[in-house]
Amino acid sequence: MTTRYVLALDAGTTGNRAILFDEQMRSVRSAYRELPVTFPSPGWVEQDPRAIRDGCVEVLREAAAGIDPGEIAALGITNQRETVVVWDRASGEPLGPAIVWQDRRTADFCGELEAQGLAAAIREKTGLPLDPYFSASKLRWIRKNRPFPSGAAAGTVDAWVLWNLTGGKRHATDLSNASRTMLCDIRKGAWDEELCRIFDVPPGILPEITDSGGDLATMDARILGQPVPIRAVVGDQQGALFGQACFAPGETKATFGTGLFLVANAGLRVPVSETLLSTVGWRIAGETVYALEGSAFVAGAAVQWLRDGLRFLSTAAESDAIARSVPDNGGVYFVPALSGLGTPHWDAAARGLFIGLTRGSERAHLVRAVLESIAFQARELADLMEHALGRRGAELRVDGGASGNAFLMSFLASLLGRPVRRAETTELTAAGAAGIAGISAGLWSRSEFAALLPAGRTFPPLAAPPEAEFARWKDAVSRSLRWA
Repeated sequence: MTTRYVLALDAGTTGNRAILFDEQMRSVRSAYRELPVTFPSPGWVEQDPRAIRDGCVEVLREAAAGIDPGEIAALGITNQRETVVVWDRASGEPLGPAIVWQDRRTADFCGELEAQGLAAAIREKTGLPLDPYFSASKLRWIRKNRPFPSGAAAGTVDAWVLWNLTGGKRHATDLSNASRTMLCDIRKGAWDEELCRIFDVPPGILPEITDSGGDLATMDARILGQPVPIRAVVGDQQGALFGQACFAPGETKATFGTGLFLVANAGLRVPVSETLLSTVGWRIAGETVYALEGSAFVAGAAVQWLRDGLRFLSTAAESDAIARSVPDNGGVYFVPALSGLGTPHWDAAARGLFIGLTRGSERAHLVRAVLESIAFQARELADLMEHALGRRGAELRVDGGASGNAFLMSFLASLLGRPVRRAETTELTAAGAAGIAGISAGLWSRSEFAALLPAGRTFPPLAAPPEAEFARWKDAVSRSLRWA
């Protein structure tokens, strides 16, 4: 009997990864290419769209090497969200760098819209607070500051990748990604003319909005030697929600990647929250599942900063042992506002802060404070989610690269006062894309997919929640606001 595979492509912020899964959702082979990020001015974050494109092709070829492409039943794509690429339809070449989701250059313009009283109307349609995090103001900036020919096309990373993987034949985005642009009415599942007018974005440059799963496109035969059906496109956090099998309303996951994203399945109606984002989880076979989300911009990126910026670490993995080398944080707290603050503060002017330093403070105290700050952010988001849902989950499901830090996960379990269950694989975004693609290709049902996922490791609370420390951290956050 011929083995059938599902290929997943994760076009992430820090790198591109492809994973080949078999019919039992076992990882057969994977490939990874780091993706450079540049910071040309304070608050600016950019990437080269060519590096995204070329890296995706390279990892797909490497992960599928030695496999008959005819045995690949489907490709699923998941991606960093909100990042914007603009390219020329005729040449297929990008019109400048991609503006990454962490970029804050449009904060002043968002402030102008806020002053005009438009924030409430925008949030009503999009479920999103008025913030430079989202794509619309980034697109406006590109139109105002770069050459913009009549044949321009625009989109988030999924649209750019899909365009290239199909040889320029498909300009589309799925609803989960469209819901993050601030140009989409999430109730109608369509681009909104009034929002496009506010942000000065011509609707004609935007991609078609599709379902997250189905017969979406076909990958160009030149990439793997044969055409491969593309059966899934989904934003990375929604992909992780699916990959954690959070199929029932209220089920919640947290992804600890570059940023921290706590997402809960909210069912078939648009949820309402004053602090959390209302967004689309996925749309499959025309049925839209909505989600609530809390977004913190810096999580694993803070550990990378310790390693690359401050040179406190040789590898990110060292942070676990260094944090354990001291009994506590020595009174040192860290606010990871290296790109402003997201939920619930939405303060683009907040800046990173170490506080509580004394002559007795050591490197280990600062490293521990950074790891604790990631957990404190997760607790803050979890409290908001519990209030919005009116229920408290029995456990928190976690994934992402930083979830591999055992100190962080153990501290988080005690801070939450409930178990933290870490997926066996940290690549749940790719698993979610593979799951949707496999279901769309008829390899398994939703329940069969959930049964294939291994249980992973559970971190129980080891101490009473450190409420005093959490309160001190929140005090530190208040001191970092509106700094820039």
